[in-house]
Amino acid sequence: MISPVLPSYSRAPLSFVKGEGAWLVEADGRRFLDFASGVAVMALGHSHPKLVNTLKSQAEKLWHTSNLYTVPQQEELAAKLVEHTFADTMFFCNSGTEAGELAVKMARKYWYEKGQPERTTILAFEGAFHGRSMGMISAAGAEKLTKGFGPLLPGFVHLPFGDHDALREAAARPDVGAIMIEPVQGESGIRPVPDQCLKGLRDLCDEHGLLLILDEIQCGMGRTGKLFAHEWAGISPDIMMIAKGIGGGFPIGALLATEAAAVGMTPGTHGSTYGGNPLGCAVASTVMDVITEEGFLEDVNRRAGLLRQKAEGLVAAHPEVFETVRGAGFMLGLVCRKPNLDVIHAAYDQEMLTVPAGDNVVRLLPSLTVTEEEIADGIDRLDRAATALETQDDDAAD
Repeated sequence: MISPVLPSYSRAPLSFVKGEGAWLVEADGRRFLDFASGVAVMALGHSHPKLVNTLKSQAEKLWHTSNLYTVPQQEELAAKLVEHTFADTMFFCNSGTEAGELAVKMARKYWYEKGQPERTTILAFEGAFHGRSMGMISAAGAEKLTKGFGPLLPGFVHLPFGDHDALREAAARPDVGAIMIEPVQGESGIRPVPDQCLKGLRDLCDEHGLLLILDEIQCGMGRTGKLFAHEWAGISPDIMMIAKGIGGGFPIGALLATEAAAVGMTPGTHGSTYGGNPLGCAVASTVMDVITEEGFLEDVNRRAGLLRQKAEGLVAAHPEVFETVRGAGFMLGLVCRKPNLDVIHAAYDQEMLTVPAGDNVVRLLPSLTVTEEEIADGIDRLDRAATALETQDDDAAD
């Protein structure tokens, strides 16, 4: 008999009932150190007092009115994002997938308005993950996302990750209108796009008049040590998808754009029933306040440097378990020699949470507020997990 909850996830046998900063409390009372953060969602940790206060205050006033009316909390949040990003305008939705759907619509409408409706093709990259809707699995193209769900939506060309020649050739096609890419691929194993390559992408888009769409759903909101990862390369996109960390646990996403890129999005061209509701926008506005406080990201970078240093030491101490570390800020990937799920399950035994990814990677995604002591504790727990795996091998050999 099927479960009342659709069995579309392979869930760990853990049930958490309370969160406190970098910690989650299991129903049986065990305290787990959380280096998963709800897959990079809990940017400020669990039950951050400022977010709790904002949510309570707004919940006592107004939850929902719809986008038929002006929503002051949207206006406030949008103004903060305009101040701190490249964007001139934005649309609020409920998730990163929804932001991605609008990114595609906006890019195609841009070319329609410019009198070139044939420029509908969007270049994407192998290993990408942009969400689970039909449009976004079509954009990603990977078999693990698309198998059994065909026919896929047309209009996407998938290029090998890092193949500059293939990219240059595809960008010159007359039907291409945009390039969509994650500055750091998360689901495929924390694969950063080098700064010089992001600069090259921006130059290539300018050369051919293409729109550059960045997916910063996972790598944005301070996770790499800048508010958004593309800032390390000193470039700006035309369109950008955000979600996850912007809500600090409340489901909200947004599509940010320049005025030029958004030229076709006039009244009636897009909408959302729940998107940008007062609750979500109030919480996200407080998240923005905290992350953009003077010195906050500088301190994130300092503590992230400590995590990287300790992670490198972990890899060196357990060469039979780990191969290398990659990533940036609090978005690190441990490339494993052992099966990554074995490492994750061994970490469960040490009351430690991490996240699997492609390319046999274990993701380390602690909250941006994780302390130095918690970083050291987390690496110690992973050290014990790796030792346990090595001991199992020794026992099997005997």
